[in-house]
Amino acid sequence: MAAATVAAAVMTTLAVAPGSASAGPGPEATGRVKVEIPGREHAASGEHGHHEAGSGYTWVPSAKGGPGARASAPLSAAEARADGDVTRVIGNGPTADRLDVVIVGDGYTASEQAQFRADAMQKWAEVAAVEPYTTYQNLFNVWTVDAVSNDSGVSGDPGRDVVKDTALGSYFWCGDVERLLCVDEQKVDSYVAKAPEADLVIVLANSTKYGGAGYNTPSKTLGYEGISTASARNDRSGQVAIHETGHSLGKLADEYFYSGYPGYEQYTGEEPDESNISTLSADSMAARRTKWYRWLGETSPDGGTVGAYEGGGYYVAGLDRPTDASIMRVLGKPFSLPGREAMIAGFYRHASLATPVTPTDRTLRQLDTARVAVPRLVGERQPDIRWYLDGEPLAAQAGRTAVPVAALHLDSRDVRSHRLTVVVTDRTDAVRAPEIAATLKDRQSWTVRH
Repeated sequence: MAAATVAAAVMTTLAVAPGSASAGPGPEATGRVKVEIPGREHAASGEHGHHEAGSGYTWVPSAKGGPGARASAPLSAAEARADGDVTRVIGNGPTADRLDVVIVGDGYTASEQAQFRADAMQKWAEVAAVEPYTTYQNLFNVWTVDAVSNDSGVSGDPGRDVVKDTALGSYFWCGDVERLLCVDEQKVDSYVAKAPEADLVIVLANSTKYGGAGYNTPSKTLGYEGISTASARNDRSGQVAIHETGHSLGKLADEYFYSGYPGYEQYTGEEPDESNISTLSADSMAARRTKWYRWLGETSPDGGTVGAYEGGGYYVAGLDRPTDASIMRVLGKPFSLPGREAMIAGFYRHASLATPVTPTDRTLRQLDTARVAVPRLVGERQPDIRWYLDGEPLAAQAGRTAVPVAALHLDSRDVRSHRLTVVVTDRTDAVRAPEIAATLKDRQSWTVRH
């Protein structure tokens, strides 16, 4: 069984997975979508009494409100004017060169939109406090989109029978799981489309109730990586959202497993595609130079040493994970070293290190200056900036973000065109895989003449 099907198998081969809803048919036939269920808030699970990061997956309606949902009443003229307002709350550069996060609120009335934006900033601060988000936070733009609801709060809060008229149709008790917070994806997309660009989407419910969901299938229409839902004012829900970005951005597998559940005692399938689960022992990884072998023996920020720990991808045995308890298994824990590397790779799928300030489509002359914007990293280490003229290094210009053409000392008798290039590289020691390190580099070039 391929890794991509392991998660689906949790819900399709069994009637009920631990802590989850009943299995359902695939989305193509029924208009359903696969979502991850967050782990229980207070119930201890796992052999060490940990709070598991998730409880498997289920299939839910992709474009439907919660139980008992009704058609939304029309907004007043004043409410309609506020509905859909877009604000860039954190701006670090052009959308083409940054990872753009779009946060949409649900269950906020017109008079509560200021509260929504405050909640959005608080939730993003929770995300940015976790590595590698902390170091790379300047690679992100964050946008809020005001979604005006007729009712304050969301369906299923506080009780199962509570029904609210909200812009995105958010509801707890999705799939009969109280903490599973689902949305109407079509309504979400109608608001996300108002932002200039979206690479990742977070939906905040106006609630203090623990819950969330992970829609980790990339959008076919808008192209973003996935949707994480979370209660705006529940601290644990923020951890759920971070875990979900491990799937959507890091392409990481779940590292939790179902102890004592029939069918998940032993994995016997093929080697998974995900970088953080494997059928191989630590010795086999090292011998084959695959998976997280470069990190074996290193002390990981989530505690302990990187190795091959039994259990992961929902199976008690047959699949190993890099560490005992990263955030892909336990809420509140950091990413492991291999997980952090995968997240950085995900950041750079959308963000660039070198944004030309001086247009690159015109020839620069003696009085011109080539300028490039380079995002600062949090901490002492900064991207390496090097300049080249016709492929030859300009040692005196290293580290600069602006180079005057006059500083190149071109011969006034030389009528040829030359190529001025800047190469910006993130030489982080958090990345060891050469194929990922190769993506941590950007270049811009200008034609120059005396």
